[in-house]
Amino acid sequence: MRKEPPPSSHTSTTTTTTTTTFGKLFVCVETKLLVATLLSFTLVMFLWHLPPYYQNFVSTARPCTAPLTTSVAVSAVANTTATSLLSTNVSLPYTAKPIAKKYNSVPKPKPRDPNRRVFEAYGNAAALFVQMGAYRGGPTTFAVVGLASKPVHVFGKPWFKCEWISNNGSSYRSKAYKMLPDWGYGRVYTVVVVNCTFPFNPNQDNTGGKLMVNAYYGESQKKYEKFMALEESPGSYNESKFQPPYQYEYLYCGSSLYGNLSADRIREWMAYHAWFFGPSSHFVFHDAGGVSPDVMAVLKPWVRAGRATVQDIRDQAEYDGQWGFEKLLFRDSRTKIRRDRKYAIQAKNAYSAGVHMSENVIGKTLHNTETKIRYYHYHNTITHHGELCREYLPDTAKTNVNWFNKLPYVYDDNMKKLANTIKEFELKTIGKKPEALTNNDLIDPIQMDSAQN
Repeated sequence: MRKEPPPSSHTSTTTTTTTTTFGKLFVCVETKLLVATLLSFTLVMFLWHLPPYYQNFVSTARPCTAPLTTSVAVSAVANTTATSLLSTNVSLPYTAKPIAKKYNSVPKPKPRDPNRRVFEAYGNAAALFVQMGAYRGGPTTFAVVGLASKPVHVFGKPWFKCEWISNNGSSYRSKAYKMLPDWGYGRVYTVVVVNCTFPFNPNQDNTGGKLMVNAYYGESQKKYEKFMALEESPGSYNESKFQPPYQYEYLYCGSSLYGNLSADRIREWMAYHAWFFGPSSHFVFHDAGGVSPDVMAVLKPWVRAGRATVQDIRDQAEYDGQWGFEKLLFRDSRTKIRRDRKYAIQAKNAYSAGVHMSENVIGKTLHNTETKIRYYHYHNTITHHGELCREYLPDTAKTNVNWFNKLPYVYDDNMKKLANTIKEFELKTIGKKPEALTNNDLIDPIQMDSAQN
C-alpha cells in the first residue's frame, strides 16, 4: 500500500493561521454587532425617558427655521465667558421652534378688559393647574399664579419646569419652585404659586419672548401639561421698574370680595387703610361677585386717583371663596390662644404671600407682633347692611370684663379715636361722599357712643 507523505509543516501552519484569523474576525464582528445593539437600545431608552421639552431636539416634524444671527452668536459667546451664570438647571440657547402640542382643555379667549381675569384650566376633571395670571417679579424671576386641585397635591407629587423662548430664536430652561400659600384653608382647590427663577435675565436683549410652563402630574416626566404663562413684546422690558425708587412701598392684595357686601363698610375700610399705609400704597380688589354697583361707586374714586385696582375674578366661582368701625368698641380679651395672623410685607421681598401666613420671603420676618401692632377682626360686619350695634351696655361696661356668648370682652376705643381723621383724609383725597351712599355721616360720634353705651 502506498503511504501518503505527512503533511508539510508549512501547510499546517498556514491552515492554523487562517483559522485563527477567521475566528478573530468573527469574534470582532460579533462583538461590534453586540455593542451596536446595546448602544441602540440604550439610545432608545434614553429618548423614551427624556423630559418633554427635549423633544424639540429630536423631532423631525418641523425643521429649525430660526438661524442664529450675528447678534445672537455674540450673545452666546459672551454667555460662555460667564459660565458661573449657568446652573445645571438652565440650558444653553438653541434655535429650534417648539412643537405645538394638543392639550386636554382649550384656553379661553383673552378679554379686552385688562382687569378681567380668565381662569384657564389644564388637565382632566380635577384640573392640574388653573392659571389666573403671571407677572415678572424682577430681572431674573417670574411668578405664575393659579389654582390647583387639592387632592392632586395631597395624594400626588406634581411639579413644574419653566422655559423662556425668546423671539430671537434662543431658549433657556429652569426648574421651577412650587409654593402653596394658605395651605390648609382651601378645600377642593388651593392656591399654587410657581416661581421661575433664571440665573440671568432671559430677555436681556429686550427682543421679547414667551414664558412656557410644564406641569407634571407626578414623578414621571411622560404625563404633563404645557402652557404659555406670560408673553413680553419686543422693547417692553423696563429695568427701572426693579430699581429704587419703587412706585409703591406697599401693595394690598386681599381676600376675594363675594356676597352681599355693604358699600358703607367698604368705603370706610378703604379710606382707613389708604390713610394707614400712606400715599405710596396701592390696593388690588378681586371681585368674586360681591362688587355691586354701590360698592363699585365707592371704589371708583380711588381707582381714578390711582390708589386702587378692581379685577373681575367671577370665573373663580367655577372652582369654589354708615362709619361703622367707630362703634366697634369691645374686643375679645382672651389670652394664650392661637389667633389668625395678618401680615404687612413689602412686595419686592416676597416670592408669594398668603392671607394668614407669609413665609416665602427674603430676609427676616417678625411673627410675634403683639408689642408692635394689633389688628381688629370683626367677623361678619362687612356683609351686614343694618345697624352694627347689637347689644347696649351701661357706662360701667368700660371698666369691666363683659361676657357675651361665653366669651370675655373689654372696652377698646382705639378705632373710634381715628374716625374723624379717616373722614377728613377721605374728603381730601377723593372729594365728597360717593352719591351711592345714603348713610348719615352728620350724627355726632359722641351721641352714637352714648347711645350704644
